Amino acid sequence: MQYKILCSDLDGTLLTSKSDVSELTISEIKRIKSQVKIILVSARMPSAMTYIQKDLEVEDQPIICYNGALVLNGNQELSSIHIGTELLDEIYHLAEINDTKLGLYYNNEWYVEEDSERVQKEIKYTKTSPVFRPTSDTLTDWTTREIGAHKIMLMSTKDDADALYPILEKKLGEHLNLYRSNDTLIEIAPKSVSKLSAIESLLQEGESLEHVISFGDNYNDIDMLLNSGCGVAVGNAREEVKAVANAVTLPNTENGVAHYIKKHLVI
Repeated sequence: MQYKILCSDLDGTLLTSKSDVSELTISEIKRIKSQVKIILVSARMPSAMTYIQKDLEVEDQPIICYNGALVLNGNQELSSIHIGTELLDEIYHLAEINDTKLGLYYNNEWYVEEDSERVQKEIKYTKTSPVFRPTSDTLTDWTTREIGAHKIMLMSTKDDADALYPILEKKLGEHLNLYRSNDTLIEIAPKSVSKLSAIESLLQEGESLEHVISFGDNYNDIDMLLNSGCGVAVGNAREEVKAVANAVTLPNTENGVAHYIKKHLVI
């Protein structure tokens, strides 16, 4: 099969470090990019992805942000689906009871109430900066502007996240996608979107999912890998992800994506 589109998750997959792609990855992407579209697919905000696009020299391609809630092609917004303020108010109320802090994202806007070790890690790894202000102020502002959240990040301790997740799932799981990105983080996205749905929206005439090769490591990559012509899990991926993949490559820290491209994508 001659793949026409390569879709890759970033954190834990394409990124060799916490924030950057390696020279080997850059070299392999540059080798194939004239024949294969390179689409970055992530839970990140746009500004935390475009610097990677620049490093790879694929700025002419669209990016899938917030697990599919926002799809951009340069400055053009191809699709945007957000969580409305009514649901945001309920999430905020449940989080407050559970002593959990919110990170709220809309396009290139990121709001948090206070600084923390988790926020500092996000700043360092994604090369972006938040606005610090009370969540209630952000919700009031967004209600006035008639916008909502492309993504919500709930930040707490493992015990608090363990307690909060089933409550959110029971009360809001019908309307929202929820997943644990690690022991202390719960990420929330609109129910109607996924990485897979965003990829499908970008397919052009003569292209199908069979023409897609995709790479991932986490739960939110499963549908993408399962439905691509070839889904590849990196060696550090969760076991559930490896189980649905067509192949498993080296871990991200050992340039797994680049090694798979070098071995299997002969242009």
